[in-house]
Order: sequence, then structure tokens, then C-alpha cells
Amino acid sequence: MGSFRPLEIMPTQEIKAVLVGCGGMAQTWMESAAKTPGLKIVGLTDLNRSAAEKYAEKYHLEPSVVFNSLTDALKAAKPDVVFDVTIPAAHESVTIEALRAGVHVLGEKPLSDSLEKARRMVATARASGRIYAVIQNRRYEPNIQRVARTLRSEAIGAVEEVHADFFIGAHFGGFRDAMDDPLIVDMAIHTFDAARYIAAADPVSVYCHSFSASRSWYRGDASAVVIFEMKGPHGEPIVFSYRGSWCSEGQPTSWNSSWRVVGRRGTLLWDGEAGIKASAIKEGGKHGFHSEMSDVEIPNVTVEHLGHTGLIREFVECVRTGSRPQTHCEDNIKSLAMVLAAVESRKCGKKVKVEW
Repeated sequence: MGSFRPLEIMPTQEIKAVLVGCGGMAQTWMESAAKTPGLKIVGLTDLNRSAAEKYAEKYHLEPSVVFNSLTDALKAAKPDVVFDVTIPAAHESVTIEALRAGVHVLGEKPLSDSLEKARRMVATARASGRIYAVIQNRRYEPNIQRVARTLRSEAIGAVEEVHADFFIGAHFGGFRDAMDDPLIVDMAIHTFDAARYIAAADPVSVYCHSFSASRSWYRGDASAVVIFEMKGPHGEPIVFSYRGSWCSEGQPTSWNSSWRVVGRRGTLLWDGEAGIKASAIKEGGKHGFHSEMSDVEIPNVTVEHLGHTGLIREFVECVRTGSRPQTHCEDNIKSLAMVLAAVESRKCGKKVKVEW
């Protein structure tokens, strides 16, 4: 499915939005919404009504925008879109109710907390003809786009291996400390999605070994080594390895991980920030013990609006035009499937298929 039914509105008409879930993350959404031309928040709702009231007051909205439930907000405010900023376990009910009401949805990652729920959500989006997209904010940064463009140009040849390291000692406190798989479930989806994006690849299978280091302050496993078999845009095999720890003190990697991508003709290194370099076998060069190499030019990319702001602005434009956002649910479910398959592999100790 490549397109959706656009809204039947004038180009200058405002897109009306209801935001569901007024916890700490909602502040990022509210600030990004304020930076999006032609977008108006017409409803706020949370299980804790006072949380929604605080956001209404903070952002100078009328008290009438606060509703007791999404059902009430849909009936009274008649929004064009719903922003789902609830916990993963609530994503299914919020998304399906909005889609069945004919409303487009943009939700926080992960898409859901189970593949069964995610499949129902994707099927509902497909049947409704409305957009359901997921926030995968790190795609909207210039450096990952520079890497992706370099690899798509095949400057180092077709990609055959992708390797990512993530090592940060993160003392969050709170719910993460009590999770069974804090690294894989709460953080690794960013790196898994990035690997799919830069290599234009889909997952096939995974083997995951996670463990609890003696130094760890998490109840569950906060360290892991994960190996994915993937297939590239032409069906070619790609190996993606992930090494990570959330309890590794000192010498941290970027939050975007540290990367080595190996192609048929060369290698690209990315430190997760602005440090990107690549080299490829020199055309007509010497071939001794080492091949003669030449530097690959890395293109410049300008991203005007980063993270959530970029995603929300793209989403609003897609709602107006009926086009497809790059983080649409039918694509993003693959990143969720990678996470859930890695957890399944950890539990059974075997390689498992990645299905969505």
C-alpha cells in the first residue's frame, strides 16, 4: 500500500490533533507540535486528568481541551489525527479506536508490547485507509542519513556486514531497573531500526545471548550479543551483529552506537555522531598483501527539523497529501519483530526466525 486517503480540507486549513497520554514524554510532543505550521492541539487526555490539565495550563490552552477519555475527545473535538504517547501496553486500544473513527495516528515507539497486538493494529490501519506511523526519531538526524546515502550509492559496494556497538553506563532508576530485558526491549530497537534503515535490509533470523554482568545494577539482563541474518534490497544476505551494555562504565559509545559497515569493495566507519569515514578499493590500484584503497566522499545532508519535530511535520504533510511516511506501521513492525525475536531467542537459547 503506497498511499492513503488525504483529508478533504483546504491547504491552509489547520490539522486538529488530540494527544493521549500526558506523562513526561508528552512535553517533547507538545513542543514539537508548536513548531509545526498548520497543526492545532484540540484535545488532551490522560488516565490522570490533572496531568492533562497541567499541560493545558503550561501551553496556554483552554480548559475545554481536557477530556476524560479518548472516546469523549473523538466525539467532541473531532480531530484529524491522534498522537499516542501512552505506555506500550495501551497502544493497541488507543490506535484501533482512533483508526476505526477515521482518524490518522502517530504513536510513540515501540509500536506495541506484543507482535499479536501489532499485527491487529497494522491490519486495522490497512482496512481503515488511514495512516498509522510510529516515532523512530533517530532517522531524522543528518548523520544517519549521510551514512544511508553513502551506502545506497554502493561506494563501498553492496553491503554484506553491519556491526554496531553500544556501551553506556546508564543509571536511570525507576522501571528500567526492574525490567527483564532492559537493553534489548527499551533501547536496542533504535539500533535495530537504524541497521535496517542504513542497509535497506529486512530481518530473517536472530540469535541472542544476553547476560547480567556482576557490575550490573539492573534486575534483568543489561548486556547482550545479538546476531541477525538479514536480506538486502535485492535479496542478498547481510549479517548484522550488535554488542551492547547499559552497565558499562567509562569510554561510552554514542547513544546512536558505533558502527562498521563492510561492503564488497570497502568499509565505512561511523562513530554515531558526525565522525563518518569510508574507503574503497582504488580503481586500477595495486593489489598486494593489502589492496590499494581510496577515500570515499561522504555527502553532506541538511535536516531542518530533527527528531520528533521532523517526524510530526512529515506526518502532517502525509495526512494532507495521502503520501506514506517512512516510519509507517507496515515498515516499523519489522523493527519491533527484531526486538521480540531477540527476546525469544534469549529465552530458548536458539536461533529463531524473525516474523511479523
